[in-house]
Amino acid sequence: MKNVFPLAIFILASLTTPPAFAAGAADQISVVDPYVRLAPPDAKVTGAFMIIKNAGDKDTQVVKADSTVANVTELHNHINDNGVMRMRQVKEIAVPAKGEVQLKPGGYHVMLIDMKAPLKEGEHVVITLGFADGSTKEVHAIVKKPMTEMPAGGMGGMGNMDHSKMKH
Repeated sequence: MKNVFPLAIFILASLTTPPAFAAGAADQISVVDPYVRLAPPDAKVTGAFMIIKNAGDKDTQVVKADSTVANVTELHNHINDNGVMRMRQVKEIAVPAKGEVQLKPGGYHVMLIDMKAPLKEGEHVVITLGFADGSTKEVHAIVKKPMTEMPAGGMGGMGNMDHSKMKH
């Protein structure tokens, strides 16, 4: 009977501790080149961009983002609406198994809305990405000046669109 107590504790602990193999989607995610666009001092919005890579065997979805530098943080995409580029909030951004998704100017991105204070070039901004399974990944993005020229053969200049006048 002396050995019943340690056995009971072991059984109870194993029932309340999640198994190691039940890892969340965030454990399979890596983020490459995260940055936040430096906005003019009076701007209340800016965008964050990065490449999200999924090393896992299952598709996953980014379903939310959060940052302490803004009062509102949303997932967005630019869409072509009859020849007019429009920015829209999206419910999720799919990240395919063994694949990646690029968050870039003119495409998917994280919007930082109602900024609490102006950001400074070189500063690091923490963004927490939330996945469909409830797991999260903390991303440290550096604040960079926007590109001033359009890359050859690309529409990168679309990313220089001023979001400060847009209503969200």
